[in-house]
Amino acid sequence: MMITIIMMEDTKLAYRNSMQIMSNVLENMNDAGMDGLQVTQIIRKANLSHSRLQVLISNLTGSGLINKIEYDNKQAFVITDKGRLFLEEYKKFSDFAGSFGLEL
Repeated sequence: MMITIIMMEDTKLAYRNSMQIMSNVLENMNDAGMDGLQVTQIIRKANLSHSRLQVLISNLTGSGLINKIEYDNKQAFVITDKGRLFLEEYKKFSDFAGSFGLEL
């Protein structure tokens, strides 16, 4: 059996760096509103492993960018005002860097 792999010239594997992942998680939480997101929802939306998400959640809560809330015996995470400000500034900087052909 022979397998042939054909790659197009424009094909590029897109790996995300830590800042892009953090931005993606914060964006998802921002979109969720005051109900926040449960761990499983974050894993699905951000395409992260549970262990990687736990480290990220610890960093984000420690920095005050997200808060953990509990309701109906469930835990969820919501973005804080500080998190929204961080997300806004990150987007501005990302756009600025992009205008020079740089990718964050």
